[in-house]
Amino acid sequence: MGPLLGVAALLAVTIGIALIGGTRAADTANVLHQRQLVFEDRADGAVTVRDATNTTAFAILDPGTNGFIRAALRGMARERMRDAHGPEIPFRLVAWDDGRLTLDDPATGRRIDIKAFGHTQAEAFVRFLTDGSTRP
Repeated sequence: MGPLLGVAALLAVTIGIALIGGTRAADTANVLHQRQLVFEDRADGAVTVRDATNTTAFAILDPGTNGFIRAALRGMARERMRDAHGPEIPFRLVAWDDGRLTLDDPATGRRIDIKAFGHTQAEAFVRFLTDGSTRP
């Protein structure tokens, strides 16, 4: 019975930490490059990508393409809607000197470590750090 109580206690602590939410350590890395991005849905199912300082899209994500990018943005958009934030605040894509690549949502405070999902997923976002037309 002792091992069973130990497992139950460990499970209770784990659930408690998950419910309370862990604290994120402060970033000790430096920003190498960052860009404020606005993603806009089009009526034809495409998503345009533009720099927040410009009204012209520099990339178009055609319908049925870029599944990882679309999934990441859907998750962040859901949080914005839940917290009653609109699309007016741009997302922040950041390349860090420790090798991380993050997509930050200043509206909700959420951060996605893009490289944690693999090299291919990171490459999908890295192209947005540079100027240049992109149409996958």
